[in-house]
Amino acid sequence: MAEIIPEDISDDLKKACSLHQRASADYQKCIEFNRLMANILGRLEDADCDRAADRVMGILLECNPREGAHCDKSSMISEKMKKFE
Repeated sequence: MAEIIPEDISDDLKKACSLHQRASADYQKCIEFNRLMANILGRLEDADCDRAADRVMGILLECNPREGAHCDKSSMISEKMKKFE
């Protein structure tokens, strides 16, 4: 049975997808993306959407914002984010 992600969380996942497209070259956007995904993770866990929560956790494990550095894993995270679109 497929998970049903609540609409408000789904909307925030779409926002995160859009934000990530701009985040790879902008440290502040990267921090914003990371915080939004952490918030989404907690909400997915509360909604018992375990599979989606696992995918978000995988993204957060790869996402390590560093000031003054280009994101080395931007392409990989973008591919993972496409699964939420």
